[in-house]
Amino acid sequence: MQIIDFNDLSNLVFYSKTYGKTNVQQMVNIIKEFIDESPSSNYKLVIGTDSHEKKCIDRKEAREISLVTAVVLHRKGFGGKYFWIKQKPKKINSLREKIKDETNASLLFALSFLPHLEKTLNGQSPKLEIHLDVGNNGETRDMIGEVVGMITGNGFEAKTKPDSYAASKVADKHT
Repeated sequence: MQIIDFNDLSNLVFYSKTYGKTNVQQMVNIIKEFIDESPSSNYKLVIGTDSHEKKCIDRKEAREISLVTAVVLHRKGFGGKYFWIKQKPKKINSLREKIKDETNASLLFALSFLPHLEKTLNGQSPKLEIHLDVGNNGETRDMIGEVVGMITGNGFEAKTKPDSYAASKVADKHT
């Protein structure tokens, strides 16, 4: 696991069930090849983060979480490819802090990754969505407006549960 440094994408290691370990440039090349196979198809690029909380004895202490960020490219009607990266554990003190950390991980990666992808795709990129692990049911419902605002304020489309599969299904699978 690693702490993600968004200033230097070249040092990041992503994982894929199909491709194993990949760096960002390899991931971008795989995405480009996938799009080039069927350039007239509709694609959606999705980034989402989920976290897993390590059990602690005293709930008053800061808890430790590991964040997993997933990058999913979906070719509508066909399927897709996905990659994930896991960050080193960090301490959190509240559910709000956990959700903000998940949101920030997705947002900061998207802001750094999208220009790199667009450069490789000659200025073109599939529509980007950021999936958030919040929903109308449960404790996170009060945070929806706040985290959706963080995403839309940066020019991206935000999806929440039950439509946020990159966070709640793909990233969750690897936490």
